[in-house]
Amino acid sequence: MKRIMIVEDDQTICKELKNLLEHSGYVVNILNNFSNSFEEIINSNADLVLLDINIPFLNGETLLREVRKKTNIPIIMVTSRVSELDEVLSMSYGADDYITKPYNPTILLLRIQNVLRRMEQKVDSYKYRELEFFPSKGILKKNEEEIELTKNEMIVFSYLLNNQGKIVTRDVLMTDLWNNDEYINDNALTVNISRLRSKLSELGYCNVIETRKGQGYILL
Repeated sequence: MKRIMIVEDDQTICKELKNLLEHSGYVVNILNNFSNSFEEIINSNADLVLLDINIPFLNGETLLREVRKKTNIPIIMVTSRVSELDEVLSMSYGADDYITKPYNPTILLLRIQNVLRRMEQKVDSYKYRELEFFPSKGILKKNEEEIELTKNEMIVFSYLLNNQGKIVTRDVLMTDLWNNDEYINDNALTVNISRLRSKLSELGYCNVIETRKGQGYILL
């Protein structure tokens, strides 16, 4: 499970973020000691940091700049400011992404997933039971047998694999597909799921993508 650190001094927002992220399968740690925020982040072993610009002691942009001197831990800036300058400074100081408050929970989760995915692209392959999944090649492999996935099939399988054992809604999958490709409608998603099921069946994995009526899909 991926670990996310929240660096935010508004306790209401911290609670909302913690509930959202934990419900989505992340392990969450909230930074409470802002006088020692740099060391707390460096020693957190977090996979990603949500960092607000307006925090006590060091402001978020200064803290971001200092952290970047020590580590490439993924950082998404979260702020209520609506200013191109803030965005430009955050990205130039090394932020991996930027989102303003009030944020859309689905968009925030997608941005977190996309940042983590970019970091994971350094890994050549992933395991699913006895299968190997090669995202950079779009290939599922079992022993010497290989099957190619289309771009959209690969996006769907990656999302289901990252959330294995959990229900993924159709809306979330369509948003992720749209974010990476042309607009995807409901019927197109059904077609991609059907084709992905067929390809998994060819490798001996029948019925591993289960439909949960009115909810979405789950990779067993």
